[in-house]
Amino acid sequence: MTTFATTSNSAARRAITILGAGHIGFAMALLLQQSGDYDILVADRDPARLAEVAALGVSTRLTVDDASLQAAIDGRFAVLNALPFHRAVPVATLCASAGVHYFDLTEDVASTQAIRALAANARSVLMPQCGLAPGFIGIVGNDLARRFDTLHTLRMRVGALPRYPQGALRYNLTWSTEGLINEYCNPCEAIVDGVRTTVPALEGLETFALDGVEYEAFNTSGGLGTLTETLAGKARQVDYQSIRYPGHNAILKLLLNDLRLRDRRDLLKDILETAIPTTDQDVIVVFATASGLKGGRLVQDSYSAHIVGTEVAGHRLSAIQLTTAAGICTALDLVAQGRLPQQGFVGQEAVALGDFLANRFGSAYAREGELVH
Repeated sequence: MTTFATTSNSAARRAITILGAGHIGFAMALLLQQSGDYDILVADRDPARLAEVAALGVSTRLTVDDASLQAAIDGRFAVLNALPFHRAVPVATLCASAGVHYFDLTEDVASTQAIRALAANARSVLMPQCGLAPGFIGIVGNDLARRFDTLHTLRMRVGALPRYPQGALRYNLTWSTEGLINEYCNPCEAIVDGVRTTVPALEGLETFALDGVEYEAFNTSGGLGTLTETLAGKARQVDYQSIRYPGHNAILKLLLNDLRLRDRRDLLKDILETAIPTTDQDVIVVFATASGLKGGRLVQDSYSAHIVGTEVAGHRLSAIQLTTAAGICTALDLVAQGRLPQQGFVGQEAVALGDFLANRFGSAYAREGELVH
């Protein structure tokens, strides 16, 4: 069982709001409630979901319109947004206006760019993309990049996978279906031959083995966060791919391209949610590798992790719940402790990997992660 102890240098009882009481919102509330350092309000449109969260002993509020949403934001230290990606910009706008710190989990590139523009004159922190990918993988990638005198390539791979895959897709739904489709359909940022560009989703298929297990990986959107901006002019190749079990990519191309379901995303969402079961028996696979020059020698460094779910205060959290919630809770903690900037846009690269892994929430990654030279 995992515990998240109170830290002596954390400000007492910061008032925060979590928007969204789904699986990830529940996990965020649980982790923060266990720390004892935050006065938590969880807001959602669904009374049944709020009832589950209220059983943790945290406050809840039904948000049925813009006025009730605004009331859940005003006067808080921070808002953690666990709503669907299309709600990111509206909520960030309200937080910027209210001077409230804002954190989210969005993988949507356009939303992040809009939030960055909002942050230009913000009195508070606006920090999107605080989950696993984007989020933790960008922190790992930036840490690897900084180890080189000259960086040649940086390749980041992440998968949220079923531990016991079934069917031709060998996949189960473990998080937002809307977010998953977004990643499979939208252009993917990359650095190719030293130039920032975009590459098509589902392309760049590769296969590899990690700890004796065969995987495939291919381009998906949003996983790099702002890392291509940070490394522009400093690397030849930078890319991000999602990890799946072999055969997944071919079926996706059939659905999205041959059957043209990329143009009918609502139908695709219905098909996936009807045909593919959810699971909390999942595993997070993280693999990042970088190569370049150190002291005139060509070398390679890699980071890998396998993370499974755990029990927190009698509640079972899946691997994707644990890692996603741990990422955003760590970002909040570091801002609250004054270890990150206190206003404006904050990218994941501002977080040092050592600080993240040493954090009480980020330690969920530290138990399984490994830097390999």
